[in-house]
Amino acid sequence: MAEALEHRPVLLQEAVAALAIRADGIYLDGTFGRGGHAGEILQRLGPAGRLLAVDKDPQAVAAAQARFGDDRRFAIERGSFAQLGAWVAERGWEGRVNGILLDLGVSSPQLDAAERGFSFRQEGPLDMRMDPEQGMSAAEWLAQAKDEEIARVLKEYGEERFAKRIARAIVRSREESGPIVSTGRLAEVVARANPAWEKGRDPATRTFQAIRIFINRELEDLDAFLDQCVAMLAPAGRLAIISFHSLEDRRVKRFIRRQQHGDELPPDLPLRQAQLWQPRLKAVGKAIFAAQAEVEANPRARSAVLRIAERPA
Repeated sequence: MAEALEHRPVLLQEAVAALAIRADGIYLDGTFGRGGHAGEILQRLGPAGRLLAVDKDPQAVAAAQARFGDDRRFAIERGSFAQLGAWVAERGWEGRVNGILLDLGVSSPQLDAAERGFSFRQEGPLDMRMDPEQGMSAAEWLAQAKDEEIARVLKEYGEERFAKRIARAIVRSREESGPIVSTGRLAEVVARANPAWEKGRDPATRTFQAIRIFINRELEDLDAFLDQCVAMLAPAGRLAIISFHSLEDRRVKRFIRRQQHGDELPPDLPLRQAQLWQPRLKAVGKAIFAAQAEVEANPRARSAVLRIAERPA
């Protein structure tokens, strides 16, 4: 119970309002976490409404079953939101879903648990897997990756300016002192290798972000989900996605723009864009950011961006 109280869902009211919930609607929560958004959705659903939630983390799935397992309107699946299309198809919900919500990134319980290895602020095993029973841990990957691969990951997923320098330092450290298996040691190696720290930001921030995104295939999963989501939505169905860094937000923003306007055409083509493209989604309003009061109460909200789109009726 204490864990649930410590977790504060970001943009809670704004995200749930974005879904324009119908009492008899079908909704998907692709990132259950500890159920903050799911709980609000269920409060607005009537007896005929349905909510399917998904999470990679077995602890999140256990929390969902404990909290909502007796609610016949609710179901939870363990896995990635990239698999939502298959679970929707199993239930015969293609083209019938009234709203989909994603709250991307790592959850507060994952960050706060030192043994999960997500945080450079706490000493713990260097794991970083959202599902600790699947795939390679961060420590296992760093123990065998070449410096060129590490540099690519830091640059591509962390937008780290000093990716090559940090990658060389990681490889040198493991050669001199053995594999890097703790968060504290990785943070120390990065801090020593980083020549210019950003004001107000730990020098390990971008490195930890990059490795976490890579290990969990977060951007690949997002791309796979975006490819499926329009086909799941009912006419007038809503898509609401909360992002926490520019790599995610750019993908979401560009996706909504492409679904609304189509790809850019040559200016000399003797046809209007509208003659070749029927919008599959339309943006609803502008990007929404957390209010100052929420940021003060929950610093994680500082970087949150909510984008909303709707399938044309």
